[in-house]
Amino acid sequence: MSIAPFPLLFGHPVNVIHCAGVGGMGMGPLAVYLAQRGFRVSGEDDAMTAVMRTHLERAGVILTGPGEIPDGCQLVACSTAIAPAHPVIAAAGARNLRVVRRGELLAEATRDRRLIAVCGSHGKTTTTAMLIWALREANFPAGYVLGGLFADDAIAPAGAGMNDWVVAEIDESDGTIGQFSPEITVAVNLDWDHPDFYRTQAELELAFRMLFNRTKRAVLVNAACDLSRRAALQLSPPAATFGPLGDYSGQISTLAGASIELALGGRFTFPAAWVRAMGEFNALNATAALAVAQMIGVGGLSGQALAAYPGVRRRQAVLHATDYLTVIEDYAHHPAEIRALLGSLRARGDARLVVVFQPHRFSRTAQFKAGFAAALALGDAVYLLDVYGAGEAPIEGGTTRDLQAELQRTAPSLPVVYHPGDNAGLLTALATGCKPGDFVAFVGAGDIDMMARAWLESIAAVRWDALAGTLRAAVSPATKVKREESLARKTTMGIGGAARLYAEPADMADMQALVKTATAHGVPVVMLGRGSNLVVSDEGVNGLVVSLRQPAWETFEPRPDGRVWVGAGLRLKNLCGLAAKAGLVGFEFLEGIPGNVGGALRMNAGAMGGWMFDVVEEVAVMTFDGAIRTLKKSEMHVDYRAPDVFSKIRRATRPDA
Repeated sequence: MSIAPFPLLFGHPVNVIHCAGVGGMGMGPLAVYLAQRGFRVSGEDDAMTAVMRTHLERAGVILTGPGEIPDGCQLVACSTAIAPAHPVIAAAGARNLRVVRRGELLAEATRDRRLIAVCGSHGKTTTTAMLIWALREANFPAGYVLGGLFADDAIAPAGAGMNDWVVAEIDESDGTIGQFSPEITVAVNLDWDHPDFYRTQAELELAFRMLFNRTKRAVLVNAACDLSRRAALQLSPPAATFGPLGDYSGQISTLAGASIELALGGRFTFPAAWVRAMGEFNALNATAALAVAQMIGVGGLSGQALAAYPGVRRRQAVLHATDYLTVIEDYAHHPAEIRALLGSLRARGDARLVVVFQPHRFSRTAQFKAGFAAALALGDAVYLLDVYGAGEAPIEGGTTRDLQAELQRTAPSLPVVYHPGDNAGLLTALATGCKPGDFVAFVGAGDIDMMARAWLESIAAVRWDALAGTLRAAVSPATKVKREESLARKTTMGIGGAARLYAEPADMADMQALVKTATAHGVPVVMLGRGSNLVVSDEGVNGLVVSLRQPAWETFEPRPDGRVWVGAGLRLKNLCGLAAKAGLVGFEFLEGIPGNVGGALRMNAGAMGGWMFDVVEEVAVMTFDGAIRTLKKSEMHVDYRAPDVFSKIRRATRPDA
């Protein structure tokens, strides 16, 4: 059934809402949810990402400038990043509009639904996303509000749903957790956090105990978390538990690349589940998500519910992965999260682990700097960025300089780099200090994800520039070697991006030098023919694109025995014309095919009943190590217009062939 907009918010009819900080991971998905529920929603943010903008615009959210509240607005909601001096606060005050926090609005907007609240200190976004995905896979049309973005940009971060259930990630950081009365509550774990709001661990524990007491149907907690279990004591009925020793038990039984298999037991009604994620922490998250789906009676739930789970942005997101360098980015910003993350990375292999950490909030840094130091000490080298204040003013003991001093006391031999007030200089030092094979982890909850991507782009450009210089030094001046050469101009379709490296070899020796040099540096080599009907991605080609456009590759040499030897760069039209002048026949079927000889060989081009390999007796090929071999047609095992002709040629040219 379709759910109509909730008629009352905070006791009043409201259907027009303005959201400040709408580009954030909390407010953005809520704005999408409200728009899908039928509310008229606008929003503003001075740090909008392209991905969030796309999601908001798809949902019909109107984006405005700072403090520009559209006419007819009845309510203003602000994220925690909105300071009291922000223009939107003044604009709302001038119009006598009520201003509420994001959590308060989420609680009101889901009050008419059966809320599954996912809460806790670490892993709630991933657990929420896994539960949303499992329900989608089982065709259970619940609404949802995620506190982040799926890694697949085609999936919205929120949805209105078609039944009376809604899954939402709720945040305890500002006390708005006290506004919720869920149908089901899932506490992934509890650690004392947000010392700016909860002055003691007891205050945090009380907030969760009260939430559990307000929960109408069932509470699910982590069996291994003492604080969670203590907060759930004396509930009736008792809280259920999840984890290896929980009522809903799950533990890793199989590792398979980027996936794990869980052996399930206890109250689970199916014995195993595949999860597209890695690590013990994600195994816990998946166990909790599957347990909730079973608890609410989802039909069609199976062990494949999370097999295609797409992941969430900023949760162990792999930004770059080669033998030379692997880079991930993760949202971890509490010592327990960082310890779990770095511990899992340590278990992946013996690569040097380089950690780039951006502390989040001065109050958190001051409270937990000893814990941060102990967790960061798991790295082989640590680069510290300035604290991301998130609206806070600096406090004594809560600066990056204080964390650096603590880390050096904890691990005196650990290399620690910090450039006060100069994050750009720190990232330059990181690029200089990286070694082949390094695993670099960018960690933090501020804007470190954007820094990580910008850093990768900068070092990639430096590396490509250096490789271009190496290639130029390896070939003669007659060979063209270019950086960021547009490929659109070299195709008949006229679209697409650039090649990171582009070359037109002048002769065979230069071709060998190009191929051998690129291969030695781990750079893929891609051949470009005439570009007929070729579509190039807008992102271009991350490799060396080689085009045989110089005269040395357009040769036509008649042999005394009536055969002809031609270069791979010779256009088919020219081949037919030259053959006719030489009194040779049999090439006529190629006359109308756009392309060159190399491309025609690659696809066994044909027309009018004739095929390229009908007229080919032997081919000279070059391997990626620069060796040249001449193969008879019979050695290449050519089938009738087979698409894998050249895969067979490659197999035939291996040194052990």
